[in-house]
Amino acid sequence: MADPAAILHARTAPAWFELAVQRTDELLLDHANCEKKAASTALALMFSYPEDFELAGRMSKLAREELRHFELVQQKLAELGVPFRRLSPSRYAEGLRKALRREEPGRCIDLLLCGALIEARSHERFMGLIERLPEPLADFYASLAAAESRHAGLYQRLAARGGVDVAARLAELADVEAELATGPDPQFRFHSGTPA
Repeated sequence: MADPAAILHARTAPAWFELAVQRTDELLLDHANCEKKAASTALALMFSYPEDFELAGRMSKLAREELRHFELVQQKLAELGVPFRRLSPSRYAEGLRKALRREEPGRCIDLLLCGALIEARSHERFMGLIERLPEPLADFYASLAAAESRHAGLYQRLAARGGVDVAARLAELADVEAELATGPDPQFRFHSGTPA
């Protein structure tokens, strides 16, 4: 995928990046949660669609990579002396879940397209953070950015298997995602909206 941000319908507001630079402890803590959730999503897809060998194989590898990223974020938290604390989830993932179709095969396609959008948003934010964060965090996010781009492309390709045209549905979900990622948000999280 050349530019995963091309599927996004809105760019992250500069105000989100400004707050992220000021609140790196929360950024990293929530990033760790996001990596765990990404691994969990991959595993959930394997359990929901066990008959789909290609999907299962791809998601197995993806879950391992996401867990490795979780370990790297945990390591960074330890290096920087950031103590663990629980954070409430953002409205982002729940908002996307509400947009999913309930009937198959639409539900599976929507899950994969939402995966592509989440990874594309993560990549876009990683790229913006690289320009703004001091070392060692800038290098850390640079080391992870390529994986997010790859993951976005993987999810999109899996959704479009068998020549399924997913462009219209992707555009609909991208509208939902854009509102969640850029609308006013009282909470700061890795996937929160513009600070209210």
